[in-house]
Amino acid sequence: MKKKVYVGMSADIIHPGHLNIIKEAAKLGEVTVGVLTDKAIASYKRLPYLDFEQRKLIVENIKGVVKVIAQKTLDYVPNLLIEKPDFVVHGDDWKEGIQKRTRQRVIDTIAQWGGKVIDIPYTHGISSTQLNKRIKSIGTTPNVRLKRLRRLIAAKPIVRILESHNGLTGLIIENTKVEVNGILREFDGMWSSSLTDSTSKGKPDIEAVDITTRMLNLNDALECTTKPIIFDGDTGGKIEHFAFTVRTLERHGVSAVIIEDKIGLKKNSLFGTSVPQKQDTVADFCAKIKVGKQAQVTDDFMIIARLESLILGKTVAHALERAFAYIGAGADGVMIHSKEKSGDDIRDFCERFRKVDKNTPIVVVPSTYNHITEEVFQQWGANIVIYANHLLRAAYPAMLDVAKSILTHGRSYEANDKCMPIKEILELIPGTK
Repeated sequence: MKKKVYVGMSADIIHPGHLNIIKEAAKLGEVTVGVLTDKAIASYKRLPYLDFEQRKLIVENIKGVVKVIAQKTLDYVPNLLIEKPDFVVHGDDWKEGIQKRTRQRVIDTIAQWGGKVIDIPYTHGISSTQLNKRIKSIGTTPNVRLKRLRRLIAAKPIVRILESHNGLTGLIIENTKVEVNGILREFDGMWSSSLTDSTSKGKPDIEAVDITTRMLNLNDALECTTKPIIFDGDTGGKIEHFAFTVRTLERHGVSAVIIEDKIGLKKNSLFGTSVPQKQDTVADFCAKIKVGKQAQVTDDFMIIARLESLILGKTVAHALERAFAYIGAGADGVMIHSKEKSGDDIRDFCERFRKVDKNTPIVVVPSTYNHITEEVFQQWGANIVIYANHLLRAAYPAMLDVAKSILTHGRSYEANDKCMPIKEILELIPGTK
């Protein structure tokens, strides 16, 4: 009877190193490959380029593979207890770093039935990091970008979105990464904010910048990034126009539009009741959602309803009533907005919403209640957190400080430490070299 061999892999970018591992595993017995699900991979690094079914299909057709199963966690143990392999084969890179603990759990588990871990030496000349960079340099397509937000919501406990108002801020979101407790953190996508779009053009946030102009601005980020985009659609405009907005966004590969249930001249929500603001009727806003849903071509595009009840001094119950009506009309998610600093009303909404609806995505925008962490939002039942205006707010005081320094000293020397070196700018922008 042949020995049983288990290999776990993400199989997102198959290269000779992976093929060598499977080849060596096949020498030991019948190979079962546990392909990590999107959720398992997203728990420690970026979402894979290919979805699980695509990756599974590829591995099923590799010579030497007898069976392919889903590995739903980074931890091998659940699958090992089912398969009880004689050998677990992996590249020797897991002896260090975040996977070192995973390897030890594998050793301890299969020792129960006399199993053994086989570490295959690293295949020189192959770098997944470099391959990832090459793929990013090629870019993406509207269709691939469009689908990505739904995949992220399904795979990650919380989806992290940051405001972008031009190509440069798009590049910051695309490339910024930090490691926290061995886990790589990055932003999952971009928020195309009407506030920062209009402010960067020196115009008030009253829908003064039309959709055509905003799309021209957004195209700068589309050309140099690959991550999904959520578009701030304000009120959605006239119902007759909203269908065209949806088609335009979807055609460009935008993943979602968020529209708010207000009517009349748009005023920023954080003004609350200090300026005249009027909520749309439930019937009319539902009709707008239905028009948008009928206009979209793909099943992947999302229309998210933004609830202004709390902004206008109404109750959580009022917001919930509207939320469920909008979902009934076809909304793919809800964004609950508030200008209160405690966040208690947001928590109340999320917890009460989740008692009724376990699945519809909830979006939160912690501009005023920014002391609350993503982990807490996740516990409340939120799926997406949007940092809605921070890059523009950070840029303005920094630029003002440099401008004042030059005026004060009559030269730019004193501003050197406040400015990014020219060499770094040249290295930042793709295609400069």
